Amino acid sequence: MIFYQLNLDKMVAYGLTWNPEVFLVVATFFLVLSGVMLLIGYRVRLAGLILLMYWLPLTTIVHDWWNLDPGEGRRIQSALFVKNLAIMGGLLLLMANGSGKYSVRRLLDRRKI
Repeated sequence: MIFYQLNLDKMVAYGLTWNPEVFLVVATFFLVLSGVMLLIGYRVRLAGLILLMYWLPLTTIVHDWWNLDPGEGRRIQSALFVKNLAIMGGLLLLMANGSGKYSVRRLLDRRKI
């Protein structure tokens, strides 16, 4: 991982002091796994749930713009917070509608494997 030490330092700075190495490795594994699942369209609802379980706490902990003083930093953090809300809304849409026409799941269902 390219930014392994930087991410560990950020996790400790945000208060995650109990075994951050394990949390970082597990989070990276689940993010890559669920991202690939979304990309190929296999178990989209499960992948969306995993990503939502990651994005919701991350957004509220890291982009807490309501605790900042008015200024440029608060504006940037609020924009990043809203961006993450939009990502979570897109994940909810994927979870509601499923994978769609071109997915591995649909291909496997047709072949009756």
